[in-house]
Amino acid sequence: MAILDKVFTAQGSPNIAFIKYWGKRDEKLILPYNSSVSLTLSAGVLRTKTSMVFSKRLKEDALFIDGQRMAMDDKEIRERLWILEKMRKMAGSGAKVLIVSRNDFPAASGLASSASGIATLVYAANSALGLQLSPKELSIIARQGSGSACRSMFGGLVVWRRGSKRDGSDSYAEQAFDERHWPELIDIIAVTSQKRKKVSSRAGMRQTVETNPLYKSRPAAAEARLRKTIRAYGKRDFGALAEQIMADSNEMHALMLSTRPSIRYLNPASFEIMDAVEALNLGKGRNVAAYTFDAGPNAQIITLRKHQKEVLSALAALRKEGKIIEIKISGAGSGPMRLEGESLIDEERLIPK
Repeated sequence: MAILDKVFTAQGSPNIAFIKYWGKRDEKLILPYNSSVSLTLSAGVLRTKTSMVFSKRLKEDALFIDGQRMAMDDKEIRERLWILEKMRKMAGSGAKVLIVSRNDFPAASGLASSASGIATLVYAANSALGLQLSPKELSIIARQGSGSACRSMFGGLVVWRRGSKRDGSDSYAEQAFDERHWPELIDIIAVTSQKRKKVSSRAGMRQTVETNPLYKSRPAAAEARLRKTIRAYGKRDFGALAEQIMADSNEMHALMLSTRPSIRYLNPASFEIMDAVEALNLGKGRNVAAYTFDAGPNAQIITLRKHQKEVLSALAALRKEGKIIEIKISGAGSGPMRLEGESLIDEERLIPK
């Protein structure tokens, strides 16, 4: 049963997929054609903070993201927030809810803001509704709001199993290695654009699956790379890991490019970053860095702390020319957590602070 008039606040963080999910076998339940694996990033660098309160004093549901009130009848909002209604029914509550969420990184720009946002919302709702669901159950619910959100429910290296059942009960995320397994591994995030992408990930996936005959070979290839990626991460074999990360990113964006009409998330700066990383690796005679791009132009460069200065040096010219707007550096992070004593909501008046 919902715990009324008490604000629950949680924080979570996005993840970067090493082996990516692109394409659904079920649109409603968000069931992927292939399994995927990602690294959850540190909430100290990229963070979503969400406060939530259920109350009979509220006349309607309300959602505020980054200071802006969202239209609850908006198609994208409905698609993502139907999971909250599902959780409310599980708790047997009819109370309305106020949700206030803030990101410290741009939304809809390929930095997994939906993964972070939905994972944090589901985590907070579990407490606010008094459900006490297991991590696996929370992962399944988060998946139905945003596929990659199921991976942000855990820290470290996380695998999302594609599953095979029609009801999605065997499609969930689980931790492969915790955030302490490889502390030397870091993610250098090079922001090249803060603009919202023109084609949403959901629309792009649907378009690729429906129009691109090359997609048929993608799931099996991704599954094979996933196994190699988990093995390399477990052994802390950076060279082998980098090879799989770049190959998967390149294949996914090649599929997008050959979709009809073509989907182009990368911008000129994205390709220059790819060139810079490849030149660095060539000069060193081995892989010391690996670029990867989700559905957006912002690069995430995986490397080791001992090579951080070299990678930043390779990006220096692009940053000086203004092609890289901002650089953030993150290590592996944990999953969502409760923030005691913090709130984005004025509890007396039930409005955003």
